[in-house]
Amino acid sequence: MTGYMKLYTQLREKITRRIYHEGDRLPSKRQLADESGYSVITVEHAYELLAEEGYVEPRERSGYYVIYKEGDSYPVGEGKKVRRRLSERIVVERRDEGERDLFPFSAFARTMRNVLSNYGEKILDPSPNKGCVELRETLASYLARSRHMEVSPEAILIGSGAEYLYGLNVQVLGRNRVYALENPSYEKIRKVYEASQVPLEMLTMGKEGIETEELQRSRASVLHVTPFNSYPSGITASASKRAEYIRWARARKGYIIEDDFDSEFTLLSKPEDTLFSLSPGGEVIYMNSFSKTIAPSIRVGYLVIPESLLPLYEEKVGFYSCTVPVFDQLVLAEFIMSGRFERHINRVRRKRRKLEALRKR
Repeated sequence: MTGYMKLYTQLREKITRRIYHEGDRLPSKRQLADESGYSVITVEHAYELLAEEGYVEPRERSGYYVIYKEGDSYPVGEGKKVRRRLSERIVVERRDEGERDLFPFSAFARTMRNVLSNYGEKILDPSPNKGCVELRETLASYLARSRHMEVSPEAILIGSGAEYLYGLNVQVLGRNRVYALENPSYEKIRKVYEASQVPLEMLTMGKEGIETEELQRSRASVLHVTPFNSYPSGITASASKRAEYIRWARARKGYIIEDDFDSEFTLLSKPEDTLFSLSPGGEVIYMNSFSKTIAPSIRVGYLVIPESLLPLYEEKVGFYSCTVPVFDQLVLAEFIMSGRFERHINRVRRKRRKLEALRKR
């Protein structure tokens, strides 16, 4: 654990255990640096993190003050401004309608500066074809923590967004297969497959996922699904339906492309199990991106390729240069590795839970 994280944890404990009470002023950065033996910069980072999480707030020319309340009826990490807004808006908001202010932009900007300082001219080097090892290793660790997916960094391929990755999958799996999509489905997915000139079927959705009779009648051997919160229906596939998808692919010697878009923001206590984690036989190609969790302008996505398909991906698309700049990859790796990405996810989830609870009253 880094110095500022240790100090952050110590201060957070003092706040939650009421050593520091609401309204108390924390020691100045220089005073705390002298008392703790940490640098002023380390103290500043710890205070900024406490502010991001909603334990304290900075006041100009005055210092940092505790704003945490025991049994606070609003999610930790959103501060007074968001709490006022929650009283006025009681519907669950999409990111583009009110969650942008929850993103820790100052921390993201600091991460960019750190990458420039720490890596220097390395950001000018070409990326390995699959993507920088720093990002692939970080994603492997993140997926193990958050999605219970044990994968090798070598199984991860970085690309410039989901649409680019859809095209790579077609090149590898082939245009002679029939591809099936959820109906309704995100329109751009359909358009990308149509542009790739593959035979396409649209399979009707029921309340738990694609209807069983639709799967049975389909001629497809590749099934593209968004098991969590499918757009625009909002349907999340049940556990039984997920198992049915895997049996379907296994019986046809086919494949599932699991588009895990938006799953991090689930209101459940833990994300749903991925099809990839439920399929040790290697029928599932997992994909995700950062367009929802960070911003649409972050054109970075990734595939997790089952071990049985790694040689085929290497043969068919392994010669392509990575389409994501090295700097962007290193920034994402640092942002995830520092814990800031997951803390941001948790802040959004807490806000959505509270808004959903207010909506149900």
